[in-house]
Amino acid sequence: MDDYRLLADRIADDIAAGLLRPGERLPPQRVFARRRGIAGSTAGRVYGELVRRGLVVGEVGRGTFVRATPVMSYGRQLVEAATAAPVNLELNYPSAPGQSELLAPALAPLLRPDVLTEALRPAAATGTAPAREAAVGLLATPGWRPAPAQLLFTGNARQAIAAALASLVRPGGRVGVEPLTYPLVKEIAGRLGVTLVPLAADERGPLPQSIAAAHRSARLSALYLQPTLHNPTSVTVDEARRRELAGVVGDLGIPVVEDRIWSFLSDAESFAVHAPELTHVVDGLSKRVAPGLTVGFLVVPRDRVEAVAAAIRSGGWSAGRFALEAAVRWCGDGTVARLVEGKREDAARRQRLVARHLDGFGIRSDPRAYYAWWELPAPWRADTFTAAAAEHGIAVTPGPAFAVDPARTPDAVRLGLASVPEPDLERALRTLADVVRGGM
Repeated sequence: MDDYRLLADRIADDIAAGLLRPGERLPPQRVFARRRGIAGSTAGRVYGELVRRGLVVGEVGRGTFVRATPVMSYGRQLVEAATAAPVNLELNYPSAPGQSELLAPALAPLLRPDVLTEALRPAAATGTAPAREAAVGLLATPGWRPAPAQLLFTGNARQAIAAALASLVRPGGRVGVEPLTYPLVKEIAGRLGVTLVPLAADERGPLPQSIAAAHRSARLSALYLQPTLHNPTSVTVDEARRRELAGVVGDLGIPVVEDRIWSFLSDAESFAVHAPELTHVVDGLSKRVAPGLTVGFLVVPRDRVEAVAAAIRSGGWSAGRFALEAAVRWCGDGTVARLVEGKREDAARRQRLVARHLDGFGIRSDPRAYYAWWELPAPWRADTFTAAAAEHGIAVTPGPAFAVDPARTPDAVRLGLASVPEPDLERALRTLADVVRGGM
């Protein structure tokens, strides 16, 4: 075994024995090298090995710190039960009051043998004519209404993102993203062999000049953006900035994958209004309706329908026919519209709880959103706060899960507000506020 790995083993043993505690800062690499009588390059390999094992986290300008918890698969945490904590603010699937009662009537006709036979047949990436018409009405925004021929369907929105990126970017290609992005996009990019390039952003969203700069450095094959209720910061890009962004991508010919999965909570327009020939719009039913029976939507430029459909077929990402038939009925009888109305009201109530119990803290959110971004006060770090919250039976998502640049990880956490009952959420918010105050 290489000497640097032996040294890493010794530090790992000290961490396991509690001699190095969570949040404790390791000495600078040059100091470590001098103390151990090793080369600076060897010290760098030791620290790199500890990062690889998930035992420490390094931050530019701050140093290297012992992690509070073992490294976890953050991408999976946001879609599966990743913790046994009684209050899980990682998962974020909203449920409107009486949701099951609203959904059930439309499913009953599908259980008739003659209807069920048809509903269990395979579905093409283009879905069915009724599904395309229903999706057009569901996805239309002010100033933009997709043509039915531009509609494609996947099993869920994550698959729609994967299909769009797979059709646009070759392995080794580069995709520009916000500096904080949806964790599963990082996972998708890794599987596709795609490099994510963090773009500079301000309080209004991505900076147009950062796209041009990144593209000059090395060609960007596409952008993945969340211009409406960005997850996790809740930022909605204003119309003026959208026009500026559209002007840059138009001049450079860069395709855009617009993630609108949370847009049902807002009346903001689609980015496709400004760049219709470049924008690939992703949406789905998991948040609007329910995660267990869902459909992903892709609206693509007319000249890209076949290329994206081919990616859906090759990835095995086609929607189930039964789910398509259910979606058509839920859209047609007004169920989806009623669910959306109920969830908008629910999100607003939960945001009022955040405003009440976390007043005075560094909270970034939107009154319409189902999540809040908490920029923690010193001396709290994302991993130590996550561990402290877990000790009180509350699971939160640490900021590094969203960071594209591992060297620039925020001391922040995302609070998912949708999945727990309101009384539990209120108790959790009070507890988390007490935890922060107690550690200051």
